[in-house]
Amino acid sequence: MKTLDFKPKFFSAIAHYDKKTFVADVMAGLIVGIVALPLAIAFGIASGVSPEKGIITAIVAGLFCSLFGGSKVQIGGPTGAFIIIVYGIIQQYGMQGLTIATLMAGVFLILLGVLRLGTIIKYIPYPIVVGFTSGIAVTIFTTQVKDLLGMQMTTVPADFMEKWVAYINNIANIDLWSTVMGVASVIIIALTPRVSKKVPGSLVAIIIITVATLLLKQYAGVTTIETIGDRFSIHSELPEATLPALSWETIKGLVGPAVTIAVLGAIESLLSATVADGVIGDHHNSNTELIGQGLANIASPLFGGIPATGAIARTMTNINNGGRTPVAGIVHAVVLLLIFLFLMPLAQYIPMACLAGVLVVVSYNMSGWRSFLAMLRNPKSDVTVLLLTFFLTIIFDLTVAIEFGLICACLLFMKRVSEATDVTAIYDEIDLNEDADMERGDLIHLTIPEGVEVYEINGPYFFGAGNRFEDIMSSYNDRPKVRIIRMRKVPFIDSTGLHNLENMCLMSQKEGITVVLSGVNPKVEAVLRRNNFEKLLGKENICSHIDLALTRANEIIS
Repeated sequence: MKTLDFKPKFFSAIAHYDKKTFVADVMAGLIVGIVALPLAIAFGIASGVSPEKGIITAIVAGLFCSLFGGSKVQIGGPTGAFIIIVYGIIQQYGMQGLTIATLMAGVFLILLGVLRLGTIIKYIPYPIVVGFTSGIAVTIFTTQVKDLLGMQMTTVPADFMEKWVAYINNIANIDLWSTVMGVASVIIIALTPRVSKKVPGSLVAIIIITVATLLLKQYAGVTTIETIGDRFSIHSELPEATLPALSWETIKGLVGPAVTIAVLGAIESLLSATVADGVIGDHHNSNTELIGQGLANIASPLFGGIPATGAIARTMTNINNGGRTPVAGIVHAVVLLLIFLFLMPLAQYIPMACLAGVLVVVSYNMSGWRSFLAMLRNPKSDVTVLLLTFFLTIIFDLTVAIEFGLICACLLFMKRVSEATDVTAIYDEIDLNEDADMERGDLIHLTIPEGVEVYEINGPYFFGAGNRFEDIMSSYNDRPKVRIIRMRKVPFIDSTGLHNLENMCLMSQKEGITVVLSGVNPKVEAVLRRNNFEKLLGKENICSHIDLALTRANEIIS
């Protein structure tokens, strides 16, 4: 019996800890905490919750991810990918509905880890990942246009197309000063890495733009630039852990959103951990990582937080600044906690246009437009999945996009797999130069007697292969006496293949045609025996190699 695959990297890392590593982790955690601050605030507000909930998520989820995760350097917290999901759930089910959905997602993630399904998540088709990631990026950008340009709008439609119609109709209501601050934020974030790659551009932009806004309000009388304090009431106290009221009806209604949160969280966290492995030369434990993410998503909503997952940008910041163990992630959570308790009131002065600029840069980095364009040169089936997932994400929502994308990818995969099995007809003679089932070395070619047809199956025998028999058999004008089916290259046969083969044998027998199987490997032969094929065909008509099958055919026709 297999044991639970839960081996948090934190406990193995501290077993061989030293002072030098501790100092490096503390410095990395300090920098990552500062980097995470503006992002946590921006992600919280964009998701439709108050700014402190974004920071609480980064604190609680970040702590649990580092303590119980399967990666040494993974940094957990709110990410841009969840913005659209969270916003949609709040609009439909309220904050309590989001809390319940996040708790359920945490349970689902733990189950995925306990059932050792961490590696399966990695096999989600790449076009789906690129499609919904790019779709989320476009949607995030769309949600930030109002604040970026300081548009004076009473309501913003939820629908993607309606949003842009509303923006166009309100183009005359743009606030010039807010637009300047928003565009300046984007420029500062883009240019900061050219000066220093260790100083986060988002933090530099927030400091500069916030100070500039305060000066404009104080000395130039500019009052049109909206700040966080104008829209939210800032609280710097950690809430007590509370469990929401649960009912079976509510749980059933939130299964879809919870599954979406869990799947997206699993994909993003494992992708981030895999990228980190390539940089530090380590190997994360996928199942432990999922369990850690599950625990984080159970803890976060209990304290009023939102869904969280592994954050690639913050994880890479941690690595680039010397973080090598989960201690860096714990320090990052502590730094955010101290900022939250003592400096949170200052967040009220941050302009909304500046936060919009931060998210515009996030959406650009998330878009992966180069990968998107490169995939358009791939086979049409991949392009179909890519575009379908992309447009469903921006027009409907991520839940619909993932569901339809996976269904489409599965159907295309089934089609490709069925096409991988080839059925061919062999005429006149059989070439044995590279014949794996040949036992007599003195033969180069075997002549096919008159009245005998030979077919060869190359690949697994399952759905789709049976129909090919009908097409190829119809190409023969004369009805044979013996039909030999070579199965030397059939590694396995499923129930659909068995059904098709049985039907073909019964139809042949009704026409007076004897079916002889050749080169059946032991595994496939055992399956045929369990399904009474020896009784159906006769034991003498299931041969181990082609020359025995031809000898048997000669006996039948003579």
